[in-house]
Parts: sequence; structure tokens; C-alpha cells
Amino acid sequence: MASSTPTPQLTLSTGAAIPVIGLGTWPLDDSQVAVTVADAVATGYRLIDTAAKYGNEAGVGQGIRDSGIAREQLFVTTKLDGGYQGNDRAIPGLDASLDRLGLDYVDLLMIHWPLPAKDLYVDTWNSFGKLLAAGKTRAIGVSNFKPAHLDRLIAETGVAPAVNQIQLDPTLARAETRSYNTAHGIVTQSWSPLGRGDTLSNPVITGIADRLGKSAAQVILRWHVQLGLSAVPKSASSARLAQNLDIFDFELTSEDMDAIAGLDQGEAAAQDSDVIGH
Repeated sequence: MASSTPTPQLTLSTGAAIPVIGLGTWPLDDSQVAVTVADAVATGYRLIDTAAKYGNEAGVGQGIRDSGIAREQLFVTTKLDGGYQGNDRAIPGLDASLDRLGLDYVDLLMIHWPLPAKDLYVDTWNSFGKLLAAGKTRAIGVSNFKPAHLDRLIAETGVAPAVNQIQLDPTLARAETRSYNTAHGIVTQSWSPLGRGDTLSNPVITGIADRLGKSAAQVILRWHVQLGLSAVPKSASSARLAQNLDIFDFELTSEDMDAIAGLDQGEAAAQDSDVIGH
């Protein structure tokens, strides 16, 4: 069943609007993700997040076509990983992603990881600027960048990313990076927003959920929204897809937000995204 409440949006530095809740697609394969994307769009999702590294762009494109929705009603994100960094490799890289997706453009193109040892992310960012100017993407952003990486990117190019997508959940709240992003007009987007391990069963979360008559996942996603973030939870379950989008009819109190803030374990809770494949 489609959500009866339109998903709120955040305005990017480019003027484009990005939904605050979208569909994450890692680690679904082409056949799984085609069904999930069509189901998600029917449920009310308008933001679809994928990446060349995920190996499922073709399936995402198929799901978009199967959904029957007009292209301009969707916000489609993809990311280019290390093999596309430097020497304008991102230009044919995005062309290949667009071919797999069956699209003429994406709404947001991201550098998947900074990979500072390669020292190519600034050069790659300049290539992204060419892709933006060519209309092959409507906005450019980054993923897994820390403030030091962003400082260099902005200092050397004068262009701040529209979005920085980072691992973020109640146990890994990333206050410093969120504050930096906000100060520089960068929207923070959360990957793995529901956390890993026992975050969903944490008594603080479940206690709030029980009081509100909501699920633990809904409480966590509402926390992201009230922090002014965009989040891309992944699910292949129709019921959970609907539940994850059904978070706009309640609010967490300031006491709830403070209690959830107390779950932050700092950077020790971070995963090595290069290893886990996000």
C-alpha cells in the first residue's frame, strides 16, 4: 500500500530536493533489487540509492521501468568507487552506470570513498564537475568523507559536495561530521541508518517504541529525520518497506532525542566500508 503522506524533502545546495527517506539497495542482486525497487516505488519511495560497486544498477533500472513511474518523479543516486578515480575515469564510468541503469542522467553522483592513499579524490571531484556541467548528473556528492577530506576538497576546488553519505546510527552519531556538513551547506545522508548488532533491540529504543506504539526501526528513522538527515535503509520486505516510510505521523520528544543521544559509542562503532562493500 502506498504511503498517504508525501515524504518530506531537504533542499540541496544545487536547489534540487532530496527525500529524507530512501531505499538502500546493498547487497541486493539484480533480480532481487528489480522487484524491491518496483515495490518500494509503489509504496511511496522516491529516492533510490545504488552504486557501481553494488553490481545491481541494471536491476535498479529494471525496477524503475517496471514501476511505471515517470523518471522525473524519482531521485536516483549512484556512486563510483576507486577504479574510477583520477584521469577523468569517472566520465566513462558514469556513462557505463547510466547504460546499466537505462537512464540519461542520475540525480546525484557520489565519490564512493575518499581513498586518501591514492590521493586522487580531488582530481576525481574535478571530473565530477564536468559531468555536472554536461547534465549527466543533477548534483555531485561524496560518501564516507571525513571533515579533513572535505576541507581539502573545498580548499582546492572551491566546490562543496551537495551530500556526504556516511555510516550513521544512534550508536555512531557522527556529531562532528554532521556539524561540519551543516556549516558547509552539505546534506548528511545516513547509510546503515538502523545500526548493526543489537541497536534495534536496545532498551532505550524499544522503550520509546513501546510508548509510542511504533517499531524500533520507526523510532530510529524518526531520529534521523528530526536531526535533519536523509537516510537510506535497505529492506526487501514489503511490510518493512512500508513501515520504514510510515514515520511522519509522530514526533520524538526532546527527552527521547536526549536518551537516544546517550547511545553514541563514538568512532569505535564505525565499520571499514572498503571491506564491507558499502
